[in-house]
Amino acid sequence: MTAKLSITQPVLRCVLVALGLLIQATTADEATRTYDNRLTRLSSPGPLLADHPGFVQPVVESVRYEAPALVQDKDANLHVRAWRFSYNARGIIEMPNDLRAAATAVIMVHLWGIDDGQGWRTPEPAGAADFCTQQKNHLAGRHTREVISPFLKSLRGKVAFVMHSLPGSEDPIRHKLYRSFTHTPSESELAEGARELSEKLNTFNYRAGPLPSTLELSTDRPVVDYFKQFPGLDAGPRFDGAGFWNLPIPVTRDVAASPDDVVIYDAAGYEPLKKFLQQNGVRHILLTGYATDMCYCKTTAGFDNLSRDFNVFLVGDATLATFPANDSPRYATNAHISFASLNHLITQVSWVHLDPAGK
Repeated sequence: MTAKLSITQPVLRCVLVALGLLIQATTADEATRTYDNRLTRLSSPGPLLADHPGFVQPVVESVRYEAPALVQDKDANLHVRAWRFSYNARGIIEMPNDLRAAATAVIMVHLWGIDDGQGWRTPEPAGAADFCTQQKNHLAGRHTREVISPFLKSLRGKVAFVMHSLPGSEDPIRHKLYRSFTHTPSESELAEGARELSEKLNTFNYRAGPLPSTLELSTDRPVVDYFKQFPGLDAGPRFDGAGFWNLPIPVTRDVAASPDDVVIYDAAGYEPLKKFLQQNGVRHILLTGYATDMCYCKTTAGFDNLSRDFNVFLVGDATLATFPANDSPRYATNAHISFASLNHLITQVSWVHLDPAGK
């Protein structure tokens, strides 16, 4: 009996291996589809990103196409129209997408609570943080209140997560204030964290160094020396003060965050974020936040990372680019979103629709 079993075991193993390969092949076939990349010219379409022209200059392109649906989830209840630009197609390509809200997260990148009344504020007389001047920070705050916060509110409790990314690590104060991948604060922790945050931020000395009154310039390279000593942006201790960037940066008040919202900390890196989303069945990301040309693309929750593993939709009117030398972010945001559209899908707040009965 023993000899007979030893003879048949290799055969059995071969059968099991073959069966496993067959199952994998079948699963792979079921997980892919042939996409009909059929482009139909649109006749006289209106501008894109035109709902908030005070914040984002509308996108105008003479050649626009409609393509078939790209994302097609079973039991979809969240509908996201989107577009991208193709130099080879010589125009903008639009397509519908049908998502499951339960498989979707909405992420807001770097919603810093700067100059919003919580205590963390731009140092005087020459400090710089976030959009780098108080006036520009207040403009971004107004954009958050008028565009992003209502958008998050409309989807909170319907999508898998509403999330916010912040610089630094999960320090003891923010551990009590915000839900993270591993911890949900109690009511007593929330109250204690709020008190500690207020004390920490409001007792910091926000006075730092003034602009330089003189510079030492060489005769042959005065321009080089000038910018070495007086660059366009110095956010270090000289003008912001020692310890400024070690303070616990809060979620801005302008977004009306919920205790159920999850905070992402940049210092932890991308892998914990990826793991958390995948373990919770998230496959789609609606990305909002600041700044389009910097943190929105390059930080832990930026689209450079997320687009490797998730279906990412950049909400083009729910972001602002930095806008040095201008009093409006309209054109800078248009330019950076347009460039991103070469390899990413762009949507807008009014193009995101949840079924009335969607949960």
